[in-house]
Amino acid sequence: MNILIINAGSSSLKYQLIDMSTETLLAKGLCERIGIEGSNITQKVGEKKYERTLPLPDHAAAFEAVVAALTDAENGVIADMSSIGAVGHRVLHGGADFTASALIDGPVLKAIEDNIPLGPLHNPANLTGILACRKIMPDVPMVAVFDTAFHQTMPRRAYLYGIPYRYYTEWKLRRYGFHGTSHRFVSAEAIRLLGNPAHSKVVICHLGNGSSMSAVVDGRCVDTSMGLTPLEGMLMGTRSGDLDPAVVGVIGEREGMAAQDVVTMLNKKSGFMGLSDGLSSDWRDIYAAYAQGDDRGVRTAEVFAYRIRKYIGSYAAAMNGLDAVVFTAGIGENSADARRLILEDTEFLGIRLDEEKNRRNELYIQAADSRVKVMVVPTNEELAIARDTLEIVSGQ
Repeated sequence: MNILIINAGSSSLKYQLIDMSTETLLAKGLCERIGIEGSNITQKVGEKKYERTLPLPDHAAAFEAVVAALTDAENGVIADMSSIGAVGHRVLHGGADFTASALIDGPVLKAIEDNIPLGPLHNPANLTGILACRKIMPDVPMVAVFDTAFHQTMPRRAYLYGIPYRYYTEWKLRRYGFHGTSHRFVSAEAIRLLGNPAHSKVVICHLGNGSSMSAVVDGRCVDTSMGLTPLEGMLMGTRSGDLDPAVVGVIGEREGMAAQDVVTMLNKKSGFMGLSDGLSSDWRDIYAAYAQGDDRGVRTAEVFAYRIRKYIGSYAAAMNGLDAVVFTAGIGENSADARRLILEDTEFLGIRLDEEKNRRNELYIQAADSRVKVMVVPTNEELAIARDTLEIVSGQ
């Protein structure tokens, strides 16, 4: 079965078409600047590249462009849309309603809409993408794969905030976590590579422009670094990560900013970009400055690595043990320098890095006498979404 994967953002729409009989990627593409002047679509099929600049006033128009690209006589990959057996949609926030992916029907659509207050930037776009897709493919089964679902196994002690309890009971203000599809895929792959131990305790470090971590015991998430929103946790490309909530009030008062404007600043102008005083939001630039002794890069890299190291230690305590630390995503998979900085001074946990293996980006990068495995496992969220979609539609 060919499955189409859709990841709709506020002004973008990413997609992949996967042949699930062999789990082969057939095509991948991106619609950009939806609703903005200069909108375009790019698609890759092997070495062939399809590019068009055309008006994309909304997501419905973007999905029509996707159809045209996939079925293009010269650069497409299928004759018509009847070749697609199902569609899997990435949805940011399922709240506490979903602990797993779900076949999209009326109640699921309503739940996505009801959770817009928890995911105001992403859930509306996800919903719009689903509706646009259903309009063109009304008879094709579709599945929602929630970014928050994997983390819903967290115990209450891990997800509650220390605020008046009624804010949880009335407004569902709690920690949810994100990047769940990646954490689920990578933790399952790591446990498989470790030999499917009956009892496993692993820390997943999903490090990229957006970064998050999870503590996974026997394949179930028991804690994660992101919270009500993706702002909590690590220092990221433009997100501040953990801070004293009073910072919002102090900045608002001194800068004459509304609380929501301060939150926007913490999301879009902080992290690497803010701490480096505008040097860059890209880890590669930050580390280059670090290597040259530029204090903008030094302080940013040190804070980034230090916070992750603290989380590894705290998760080992939360799980009462540690079998493996697993690195994934853009920085985690590709930056030996980041991994080295993060794992400095972790010998007390039984972690020892092999520098040569680390430089070569090998699967196992721990030293021979390390009591804890250290792994580099590539993530594949789209394949995880496709697998969920196939399992659910096959079970109808």
